[in-house]
Amino acid sequence: MTALTASLEDADMTTADPTAAARTAVKRRSVARPLLYGALVLCALLTLLPFVWALSGSLRSLDEVRADPGAWFPHHVTLDNFVRLFRTEGFARFLTNSIVVAAIVVAGNIVAASAAGYALAKFDFAGRRIAFATVMAAMMVPFTTVFVTQFVITVNLGLADTLTGIALPSVALPMSVFIMRQYAMSIPDELIEAARIDGAGEFRIFFRVFLPLAGPAVATITIMSFLNAWNNFIWPLVVAQSTSSYTLPVGLAATSQAASHVTDYGLILAGAVVVMLPVLVLFLFLQRYFVQGIAGTGMR
Repeated sequence: MTALTASLEDADMTTADPTAAARTAVKRRSVARPLLYGALVLCALLTLLPFVWALSGSLRSLDEVRADPGAWFPHHVTLDNFVRLFRTEGFARFLTNSIVVAAIVVAGNIVAASAAGYALAKFDFAGRRIAFATVMAAMMVPFTTVFVTQFVITVNLGLADTLTGIALPSVALPMSVFIMRQYAMSIPDELIEAARIDGAGEFRIFFRVFLPLAGPAVATITIMSFLNAWNNFIWPLVVAQSTSSYTLPVGLAATSQAASHVTDYGLILAGAVVVMLPVLVLFLFLQRYFVQGIAGTGMR
């Protein structure tokens, strides 16, 4: 009886003081939140370390880089690496090629991958599950396993040593199809049916109804496809058989070798900074939509 009475008294006290649990929860949050923010800041700093080192190295002379490769800050700041980079023979051509390839890849993913994802989400046709399973399987297949096959197809199509051949394998990335399909699942079918009742065709519905609503997903695949095309090195290196078709990463790697076969690290790091800038600028402009697009893929 004594134990039962004590338990009843404790229950009465908890009922009589409902703010006690709230105070405990607030105290836990006040401790957990600084720890969470501290961990996020630490992860951000660790992520920024390679970028800081690359920027520091691009502002140092080659002799200084060789003397102290691990230094985080330059002893004597110089822009000579960037001057030499922009004066490098073929740099303008490499930059133009990268922009053209990235534009083709981004446009292809926005149209082709978005259309594929829209069809997988909103059309009921035979083999839809198999098609979606194929997309999922393609996301898991490493690039090296299909590398030779893609190269043979590119050569047979007569697209070797062309910018189209460099861009073609990335025009509809499986990840872009998956993201667009998942986002399309969150869009109500009633909107699509209402447009059909009004007499709109499927192409008009796709371009005038679906794509404007899928802005976050479009921003997401824009960033991911641009990053894939802009930073790609192995595929352009194999397909581009002449310097006139080199993209920026391949061209910088080819021109950074001195006559004595000594790597010019200052020039490479300056090129790395130049390559990073467009990606960072694009992400800064689209980061809000990028987060929404990633979150939207998990709605269904």
